[in-house]
Order: sequence, then C-alpha cells, then structure tokens
Amino acid sequence: VQLVESGGGLVQAGGSLRLSCTASGRTFSSEAMGWFRQSAGEERDFVAAINWRGGRSDYLDSVKGRFTISRDNAKNTVYLQMNSLRPEDTAVYYCAAGRVAAGLIDYWGQGTQVTVSS
Repeated sequence: VQLVESGGGLVQAGGSLRLSCTASGRTFSSEAMGWFRQSAGEERDFVAAINWRGGRSDYLDSVKGRFTISRDNAKNTVYLQMNSLRPEDTAVYYCAAGRVAAGLIDYWGQGTQVTVSS
C-alpha cells in the first residue's frame, strides 16, 4: 500500500499550489483522508481532513478560507488546493489515511516539500 504525493514546490507569497495524493495497493474510498505538515524542527501538525464521502471537511484554523481539501474516490486521490500562501505555510506536507481527525493514521505518504518565499 502506498500513498504518493505530488504538486509541491516553490511559490511566492500570495501564490497557489495544488497537492495531490494517489493511493495504490488498495482502495481508500471508505476511509477518511487528510493532510498534515511538518516544518523544520517542529512536530507534524494536522492541516485538513475529509470524510470518505467527501461531504465533510475539517481544517486547521490558520488555513481556513485559504485551503480546500477534496477527493475523487474513482481515482483513489485526495487533493489540497492551497491559495493565498504565506511563508509560514512552508513545510513538508504529508498525505494520510485512517481516522485522520483523531490522529489515528493507518498510512502515511512520503511527503512533498512546499516552500513559500516572502
């Protein structure tokens, strides 16, 4: 089972990026999925989660109104659209599957770097 992230990169403050996470090896259509991030020297923090149907999502307060999580179960993929990026959003972003909102993660991706320059 693998979760593979893509879409990270370098962007100027105020810009946008779209992260993707595609699962292989099994279907995750019946599980919640989400995103976490970890800055250098910091703990890994919750960013966003979406339930298996895609009808409910939760966000870290500091990204509400700027980030949007979505999923396409037919493609076994979850997305994170990030707009109005700030330098403090700089981190490695990890895809996760499981009871994401409770922090009970069954699978992690390898991470993708997002760097926001000021």
